[in-house]
Amino acid sequence: MKTIINILIFISCFSTALAKDSLATEQALRPTRSIEFLKPVSGISEITFQDHDIYKWIQSMQLDNGLIESAEHTNFVSLYDNAISALLFISQEEIEQAERIFDFFYSRRNTEQKENGGGFYQFRDAQGNNGSSIWLGDNAWLLIALNHYQEVTGNDQYAEMAGEIEVWIRSLQDSDGGLWGGIRVYGRIPKVTEGIITAFHAVPGFDAFHEGILEFLKKERWDAEVNVFVAQPDVPRYNFALDLYSLGYLIFEDYSQNALTNSDRFYTEQTSSVSGEIVKGFCFDEDRDVIWLEGTAQMAVAYQSAGQFTQTGKILNDLRNSFVPSSKTTHLKALPYASNEGTNFETSLLWDHSDSTPAVSPNVWYLFAKTGYNPFQTSAKKSVPSRLKFWKEEHVSP
Repeated sequence: MKTIINILIFISCFSTALAKDSLATEQALRPTRSIEFLKPVSGISEITFQDHDIYKWIQSMQLDNGLIESAEHTNFVSLYDNAISALLFISQEEIEQAERIFDFFYSRRNTEQKENGGGFYQFRDAQGNNGSSIWLGDNAWLLIALNHYQEVTGNDQYAEMAGEIEVWIRSLQDSDGGLWGGIRVYGRIPKVTEGIITAFHAVPGFDAFHEGILEFLKKERWDAEVNVFVAQPDVPRYNFALDLYSLGYLIFEDYSQNALTNSDRFYTEQTSSVSGEIVKGFCFDEDRDVIWLEGTAQMAVAYQSAGQFTQTGKILNDLRNSFVPSSKTTHLKALPYASNEGTNFETSLLWDHSDSTPAVSPNVWYLFAKTGYNPFQTSAKKSVPSRLKFWKEEHVSP
């Protein structure tokens, strides 16, 4: 869930990019290792030719400056999409491609990170300019990717950049233990549950910072009746959010699998805008007017982490009707952001062509599931004292 999508910026970027279609069309695949290198991390899933093509398509979205464009012909770049793409490349031992992403942000340390107090912009154009808003969740994902890079390679060349992100994240903690969502032009971003739980994982170790987060979550963002984190208790219709079910399970040790079962409240069927086929999957929220393909793939990863491989396979199989042709790279297909026109979390309309243009985030999560990779397995152990694990079933009131 990207809780508040800047739709106007996205549409404006899309319109500008339509005039530049030819710029990227022939900028297809960069020399890299053989695509056959795509491999299952845990050996759970069978890798198909289609999976290789998806990986090939993601590789093709990397620009000359190292950034990953979020969707075809949009002139739009998301920090979150780049962070999870880096994690995918690292999982496939494509270290150089991950480093190209990190190198771009490293080059902006003085002009962006330090000026912003430690965080990077959430959105920017394909040239890396015109950044907007500094969000907790996106920077937490970048920190996860940087920490994982150092863990895998032993290379600390980005350690200072990671350390500055960590300091900035810690600075967002309020007296109640919660974390502010970041900074916009017109002020501080409210506390967003998704960003808070991601930051809980991203900041290494377990100390007073983490304990403060748990105190806030238990008091302000936990529904003991259904045993899940909630988004905004003051808005009952949008109290529950799909990604808090999947990410909650993936991040917190000893989390009940009931959260995965209870995700049925988001399950729906829709007709693909492109293929006309029936697509089954999960919506952002309980209005169930669209299938969020990124969130659906996240659920596949969560079920796989829980050892529920039959359910994982079912979700991945159901996603097959959602693939759309690439207009950038001949003969390749990939997942768009959503199955059909509709709203994202709450009532904001999804951007134009979100249902018909391949987008990076759902395809990254799809490949996480197909290769058996959980991005939260990296540095996951927090040594949380048992007394603080309020999410454990024995801690939940009848």
